[in-house]
Amino acid sequence: METIKKKYIVDEQKRKVAVQIDIDVFNKIESILEDYALGQLMEENDPSDALNLDEAKKVYAEMKKN
Repeated sequence: METIKKKYIVDEQKRKVAVQIDIDVFNKIESILEDYALGQLMEENDPSDALNLDEAKKVYAEMKKN
């Protein structure tokens, strides 16, 4: 596992109030979190909610009207 280099921002009483990390590290963390959340949503999906082709076409046609 990769070590994250971080810099702490402190207040007047020397309490840690924030942290700075490299933007590339932040982007990687953000991508991992988004992928995880998407995976969770996909697992929660109810297969009975699936539409057949004709139903999907009707739904999309209605969406285009609005």
